Amino acid sequence: MAKKFPLHPRHPERNCWGCDKYCAADSMNCGNGNDRTQHPVELIGKDWLEWEQSVAAELTHATQPLAG
Repeated sequence: MAKKFPLHPRHPERNCWGCDKYCAADSMNCGNGNDRTQHPVELIGKDWLEWEQSVAAELTHATQPLAG
C-alpha cells in the first residue's frame, strides 16, 4: 500500500520524493539516482495543489469533444 503523500511537509528539502519510500536526502536507498526528487512545494510554491487542480481542469476542458 502506498504511503499518503504529504501536502505541506515542514522540511521538504530533507527527503527525496521520487517514490513511496521518502528516503532521507543524504541516504537514498531506492536507486532513484544521485539527485533527490523535489517536492512540488519546492518547485511551484505553497499553492502547488491549487495550481495542479487548475491545470488538470484546463486539460480536462481542452480534451472534451466539441458538441455539434
